[in-house]
Amino acid sequence: MATIYDVDPIEHIEKIAEELKKIEAIKPLPWASYVKTGVHKERPPIRKDWWYIRAASLLRAIYKLGPIGVSKLRTKYGGKKSSGVKTEHFYKGSGSIIRKILQQLEKAELVKKEAKKVHKGRLITQKGKSLLDKTASMIIGKKPKKAEKQEETSPLETHNKEEISTEKFTEEIKSKEKPAKVPSAEELAKKKKDG
Repeated sequence: MATIYDVDPIEHIEKIAEELKKIEAIKPLPWASYVKTGVHKERPPIRKDWWYIRAASLLRAIYKLGPIGVSKLRTKYGGKKSSGVKTEHFYKGSGSIIRKILQQLEKAELVKKEAKKVHKGRLITQKGKSLLDKTASMIIGKKPKKAEKQEETSPLETHNKEEISTEKFTEEIKSKEKPAKVPSAEELAKKKKDG
C-alpha cells in the first residue's frame, strides 16, 4: 500500500482536501472567508476552500511530525512580514485557525491528544492514517503508465546495439535527410522580373 512519502505533497493535499469536504465535522467557520492566516499576510486566502486545504496540510504534518503541538505548527505556518524599507521579521501563523481545525479533526476522530516520552500534542489516529494512505493509493492508481513510443527510429538508435562502419552510417543518415532546394541565380533573377 502507498504511503504519503510515495506521492507528490501538493497533489496529495488536494486529494485529502476533497476527502475532508465529505466529512461533516470539518467545515469552515463563519469568519473564515475574511480572516488572514497570520500577521505576516497582507490579505486573506484567495481560494474559497482554503480551510480544507489547511486541514489537509495539518493532517499530513501531524502524520509526519506527531506528536506536535499548536506552537510548533504556528511556526511551521508562519512567514516573514514585509515592513517596507525596514528589515523583514519572522512571525508565527494564526494559532486560532490551527487550533479550530485541530479541534474539528479531533471531532472527526482523525487526530488525538497524546504524549510520547517527553513530547506531547496531537497524534494521528488509525482512521486518519488510513485516510492518508488511501488517498495516496488513489493518486498512484490514477497515474498513467508510460506508453511505448511508436515513432520513427533514427539510424543512431537502430545501430546502437550492433557495430556499423562509419561510411554505411553516414549513408543512412544522408538518405533520411531531405536536402533543401536552393534556387539558382537565374531563377532569382526571373522571379525579380516577374514580381
